[in-house]
Amino acid sequence: MANDTRTIKPYKAQEGGKKEQVANMFNNISKTYDMLNRMMTMGIDRIWRRKAIRSLRGIHPQLILDVATGTGDFALESIRILNPKKIIGVDISAGMLDVAREKIEKKGLQKQFEVQLGDSEKLQFDDNTFDAVTVAFGVRNFENLEQGLADIRRVLKPGGKAVILELSNPTTFPIKQLYHFHFHKLTPALGKLISKDSSAYSYLPESVVNFPDGERFAAITQKVGFKETTVRPQTFGFCTIYECIK
Repeated sequence: MANDTRTIKPYKAQEGGKKEQVANMFNNISKTYDMLNRMMTMGIDRIWRRKAIRSLRGIHPQLILDVATGTGDFALESIRILNPKKIIGVDISAGMLDVAREKIEKKGLQKQFEVQLGDSEKLQFDDNTFDAVTVAFGVRNFENLEQGLADIRRVLKPGGKAVILELSNPTTFPIKQLYHFHFHKLTPALGKLISKDSSAYSYLPESVVNFPDGERFAAITQKVGFKETTVRPQTFGFCTIYECIK
């Protein structure tokens, strides 16, 4: 199935499920991920992150869960813009969380930002716990997208908002062609050069192509019980912000 995110794995020749392989992949590239992410998005990801986070200003969230927190950049930007009482970040990659902890300690934010190793599709929190949930460039790595979104909804308080930022597929000429060259040719080459893991940076563009973006993603959020989902394409469709209300 072309849009079944479960079929795309980083290391096709190796055994293990998608979840296990994604964890291994991010462990392998954790030290170079931030630099390569800037290169992969040409630095525009900073603008997308700020726009996504600002969409939460209206609800003034005090307790936020950052799913697939990675190296912590999205949560740290949330602290700068929203200044909540607490953010908890969850990720399946110990290597990425090590980088996040270094940033947290360097900024002295240990009381405001805590990270935990955990499965984003089986969140270890009670129902109706968080004012907001954020996910930046993480949902396309879920092994079971519906299960992950349903669990995000479960831990949100009634009326709470999930803000999901994810890469998407431009459809107009010549943006589509430029995007294809950048992500399918340039990105894997840079990844192999800098991180020594070409499989990881071949997987990333493949995972975007196979992700059910736009209204297809909104339909899945509604299927798992979100009341309303707003779809906000960014930068010619390179990326999309999804605002999901419980």
